[in-house]
Amino acid sequence: MAGKVFFSVTMSLDGFIAPENLEDLMGQQWMELQQWMFPLRFFRENLKLGEGGEEGPDNDIVRKTFERTGASVMGKRMFDAGEPAWPQEAPFHTPVFVVTHEKRDPWQRPGGTTFHFVNDGIEPALDQAREAAGDRDVRIAGGGATILEYVNAGLIDEFTIALSPVLFGSGIRLFDGVDAGRVALEPGRAEPTQRVTHLAYAVRER
Repeated sequence: MAGKVFFSVTMSLDGFIAPENLEDLMGQQWMELQQWMFPLRFFRENLKLGEGGEEGPDNDIVRKTFERTGASVMGKRMFDAGEPAWPQEAPFHTPVFVVTHEKRDPWQRPGGTTFHFVNDGIEPALDQAREAAGDRDVRIAGGGATILEYVNAGLIDEFTIALSPVLFGSGIRLFDGVDAGRVALEPGRAEPTQRVTHLAYAVRER
C-alpha cells in the first residue's frame, strides 16, 4: 500500500501530551501546550476562525500534515473529549475511524468528516482507514493510549512531535508503557521555530 501510518502530536518538555482528566482537556494547561498553532493561517482557515493569520515554517508543517492525511484513527477517549468541542464542520474533512466498544451508526458531519465506529480492535480500524485513505497517509490522531497501542503493535511508520516549551508535571505521557525492546527510532529532522521545535522520526523494529 502506498500510504504511511503516522502520528503527529504536541508534547510538553517533560513528555506529556494531555492532562489526565477529560474535563481538563480544553483547559488552560492544554491551551498553553497548543497555543503555537492558534495564530497560524492554516489553523484559522481550517476551523473557519476568519481570515488572516501567520505564515511561515509552523504554518507549512501544519498544512502539510493535514494534506497528507487521507483518513484518521482515534480512540474513544479522544472522541468523547472532541465530540462536544469540535465545530459542526469538524476539522478533519476525511473519514475518521473511532476504536471503541460502543456500537454506533456512522456520524456524518458537514465538510467531509464522517466518524465510523469500529468495535473489533486497532488493526481492523487501521485496515478500514487505509482503504478509505487510498494513496494518502493514515494519521493515528490520538489519544496517547491509542497511539501507544499502534506503536507497540509495530504499525507506525513514522511520527512528528512539536516540542512545546511548557511543563505539565503530570498527565498522559506519550511513551509511558512503550515496548522499548521492540521499537527503534531513526532520526529524521529537527527544526526549531520561534514557538516550538519540530522533531521527526521513522520507526523501525529493533
